[in-house]
Amino acid sequence: MNLEQLLEEIDHIDSFKRYGRVKRVVGLMIESQGPVSSIGDVCYIHLNNKRKKTIQAEVVGFKDEKVILMPYTSVTDISPGSLVETTSKPLEIKVGPSLVGKVVDSLGQPLDGTPLPKGLTSVLTEEEPPNPLSRPPISQPIEVGVRLIDSLLTVGNGQRVGIFAGSGVGKSTLLGMIARNTKADINVIALIGERGREVREFIERDLGPEGLERSIVIVATSDQPPLMRIKGAYTATAIAEYFRNKGLNVMMLMDSVTRVAMAQREVGLAIGEPPTTKGYTPSVFSTLPKLLERTGTNENGSITAFYTVLVDGDDMNEPIADTVRGILDGHFVLDRNLANKGQYPAVDVLKSVSRVMNHISVKEHVKAAEKLREMLSTYIQSEDLINIGAYKKGSSAEIDEAIALYPKITSFLKQRTDEKASMEESIQKLYRLIGKGE
Repeated sequence: MNLEQLLEEIDHIDSFKRYGRVKRVVGLMIESQGPVSSIGDVCYIHLNNKRKKTIQAEVVGFKDEKVILMPYTSVTDISPGSLVETTSKPLEIKVGPSLVGKVVDSLGQPLDGTPLPKGLTSVLTEEEPPNPLSRPPISQPIEVGVRLIDSLLTVGNGQRVGIFAGSGVGKSTLLGMIARNTKADINVIALIGERGREVREFIERDLGPEGLERSIVIVATSDQPPLMRIKGAYTATAIAEYFRNKGLNVMMLMDSVTRVAMAQREVGLAIGEPPTTKGYTPSVFSTLPKLLERTGTNENGSITAFYTVLVDGDDMNEPIADTVRGILDGHFVLDRNLANKGQYPAVDVLKSVSRVMNHISVKEHVKAAEKLREMLSTYIQSEDLINIGAYKKGSSAEIDEAIALYPKITSFLKQRTDEKASMEESIQKLYRLIGKGE
């Protein structure tokens, strides 16, 4: 920055500090008289106690000339008349290459209590999605190291995919496999609304040391205020965008986008939004596209994103699942019945789609994948007849072929969590199993 620019910046500095006073606290909502601020501005609430402690809050709305704030932490110790100071700026976090290998909270602070590394850059957590015309088309596959995905549901570099499943079907395990085995330059992993116990288990067991050394993990557990859970998703996306703008291919994994939607519903209800679809407020359905569209490709690099969607009662048509499926470039469905049979990863190939596979894979690969799907579908449709002995061999050549191949297909779809499978090996195994689509 030259001297003229520096002087211009000084001229634009607001030298006044603006304050307000807390008038009311109802549940998660804090009402204050002033200060003058905008939606999204971060404020400090000065507590009236001996410790002179402050807590951070964010402006989320206005009502009858009063400012409505939501805290990033608990509202204990706030009293009527507590001083509210505005920063007149939205939330910023610090990010840089030295953050790799760290586990941070929604505000970008290390969870282990250590200070942030030196040389980090400040970035805003909320940005606009890239211009549609500045997004290069997805043209290259990216290896994720999971045989079933690389061969049958090939993911493109910059694609956004939803992983839909009920609880306890193996979402976190699948994300850990992708993080360890992917060929992306860096992983950004957001654990939103998780149980506190599961965070360390995921980092040590599912991710492992080899995965952590090339990852940044952002954690917002279920006990934290809803605004912190929402900000966890925005912070993770901002970190991924920083590395994309540096020209890297980023792998972003978020578990789960459903918890973000639930947190947004809590905020919406608290500020007076009407509940609409199954209790979700309108802001939920406007927030999801803004968040999910920020990932993908731009002129510098790419963010390949996997978002898990927790479906209540395994209902794939509930509002959040339906909305997210319409926004993303593909969906992988995890099936509880497959998990009960011991088939991991428990991806239901017939219900899962990668919308860019046909554009990034060679014809022989696409045909072989379609052939395996046909064989699997034929067997599933005839499974009841086969199991009760009602099917006679020779009645249908297609069913006979499906019966012969089914054990090999099942073995092909299974993969141990510690097993590495390159994309080339996976496709060659598919060819040996099915042929090149003949």
